[in-house]
Amino acid sequence: MNAVSGFVRHQRARGRGEIVVKPGGGETRLERLYQEGCAKIRLPRPDQGPAEAVLINTAGGLTGGDEIAWQITAGARTALVLTTQAAERVYRSLGDAARARTTISVGEGASVEWLPQETILFEHSHLHRTLEVDLAPGARFLALEAVLLGREAMGEAALSARFRDDWRIRREGRLLHAEATRLDPDPLVRDGLSLLRGARAFATLVYVGPDAALKLEPLRRLSAASSAEAQLGVSLVGDRLVLRALAPGGLALRKAITPIMAALSAARTLPRLWTF
Repeated sequence: MNAVSGFVRHQRARGRGEIVVKPGGGETRLERLYQEGCAKIRLPRPDQGPAEAVLINTAGGLTGGDEIAWQITAGARTALVLTTQAAERVYRSLGDAARARTTISVGEGASVEWLPQETILFEHSHLHRTLEVDLAPGARFLALEAVLLGREAMGEAALSARFRDDWRIRREGRLLHAEATRLDPDPLVRDGLSLLRGARAFATLVYVGPDAALKLEPLRRLSAASSAEAQLGVSLVGDRLVLRALAPGGLALRKAITPIMAALSAARTLPRLWTF
């Protein structure tokens, strides 16, 4: 009888989705749609405004060793809004990181809004996420990533979660914005005055566009009027706006950032799935 190996190969989720849009007849039209594994894309038809794409992870979440990748290409003078069907849940890992990779190319004069719903980190989760963006001249880009440490209603804080988030935004190959977030169980990271300060929800929002300077003061007014529970800060460098937000939980964070997202959106509203 053969010896039974002590090595167990766990089933892992794999997914890859790609969407390419092009201009046509004064509208944004689909040129290519590719789906593989647990990555699915649905294309609702909004009554007006930019085209929309909903990204879905049919695995129901991510755990150590899972991999999911999205690739988005927007042709010149197109407009596309991307969101997710629900919050992405990252579950307990046995050691390896779950990996999520997004690559976005925005053509000349085009507009892309990357607005996924929140990522929820659970106890002992481990996630490595990357966002790579390349912008052509005159392109406009809006991105939001919000992270919740555990489920607020359950009193969770995900103190053992590990998280790495790397952003690179370039225009014609020149680096405009580099973002590197690291989160580990170290109490200094969670409670330090210059870091999370005990917050259990945080978000980064970046807007790149030729009208960024005109949006600075309206965003500061919205930030000042936001929920007293949340702390927000906005800065402007060239044609790039960056907003940071901290909140005690997901509900307070969402209340604080959704008016700002709507103000920066080309359609002046949020994707429908953000309103449910």
